[in-house]
Amino acid sequence: MLRRTFVGSAAAAGLVAPARAQGLKQEVRIFCGFPPGGTADLLCRLLADAATPVVGQKVIVETKTGASGFIANETVARAAPDGHTILLAAMAAFCVAPVMPGQKLPIDVDKDLTPIANVAGVYNMLVVSKHASFRTVPEIIELAKKDPGKLTYASAGNGTSQHLAGELFKKLAGVNLLHIPYRGGAPAVQDMVSGNVQMMFGNMPEFLGQIGGRNLIPVAFGGPRPSPLFKELPLISQWLPDFRVVNWFAVFGPAGMPAEMVQFWNRSLRAAVANETFQKRMVENGMENLIGSSDELKATIAADRAKWADVIKAAGMRAD
Repeated sequence: MLRRTFVGSAAAAGLVAPARAQGLKQEVRIFCGFPPGGTADLLCRLLADAATPVVGQKVIVETKTGASGFIANETVARAAPDGHTILLAAMAAFCVAPVMPGQKLPIDVDKDLTPIANVAGVYNMLVVSKHASFRTVPEIIELAKKDPGKLTYASAGNGTSQHLAGELFKKLAGVNLLHIPYRGGAPAVQDMVSGNVQMMFGNMPEFLGQIGGRNLIPVAFGGPRPSPLFKELPLISQWLPDFRVVNWFAVFGPAGMPAEMVQFWNRSLRAAVANETFQKRMVENGMENLIGSSDELKATIAADRAKWADVIKAAGMRAD
C-alpha cells in the first residue's frame, strides 16, 4: 500500500550521521532512464542534490534513455551492489511491463534489481479539452453510456500509464471510450488543446502549462488525494470507489545489494526527502512524497502488478 511519511527536519537531522557512518568510498551515480526535462529527470536531479550532503559523497545523475527506461534499468542491474550505483525507476517497469502480453524484457526486475524505497508519486489527473461539452465525471459517464465509443481519450501510447488509467475508468464505469494513442505526452496534450481529442487521464505535470493557459480544464484526481495546488478538485473515486492511479517512482539497487546497504540508502533517502526545498519543489511540479521502507515498496509492487494485470487482461492489451 502506498503511504506518505513526512519526516520532520529534526528527525531528518538524526538520520544524517548514521547515513554517513556507512562510508561510501567514491561518488554515487543515480541512473535515470527518461529524457531531460521530464518529471523523472527533474525528480532524479532533486534527489541527487538533496542526497549529496546526506551520504557525504557527490551524487551524479546519469541519463540513459531508451526501451521505456530499461536501458538504465539493465545498466544498474549489472553494476556492483556496493551502493555506488542506484536507479530511479518508474512504476510501469515493475507493475506493467512484466504482465504485458508480448512484452520482452532484457532483465527480470524481481531478480536483477533490489528495492530500496518508494520516493514520489505523480498526481494522476483527468483533464478535458476546453472544446469539450462536459466538465464533470458524472457527465462523462452519462454521455459515454448514451453514445458508446463516441467520447475520446488520449494517451502517450499503448500500454502507458495514461492508457491503463483510461481502461481502468472504462472497466469501473462500465462505459466504452475510444482510445487515441500518441507517440508521447506532448503531442497528446497538443491535440487536446486543438480539440481533436476530448480528454486524458495523465500525469499532472504534463498539464500544468495548458491548465494555466485555460486550454485544458481539470476535472478530477485519479489518486487517493488531491494536490495542494488544486485542493478543491474532487477525486474520481467519489464516483468510482476502486479508481486509484498513482504513477510512482522508486529507488532500486543492483541485484545482491547487502541488507545493510539497502538500510543505509533507505535512511539516506528519508533524510533527503525531508529537505524543505525538496518537498516544496515536489508540490510545485505535481508530485507527492511517498517515502517508505523497502518492504512497503515490495508490497506496493505486488499490489499494483495484480491490479494492472487485471486491467490489461480485461482490455485485451498487448505490447506494440
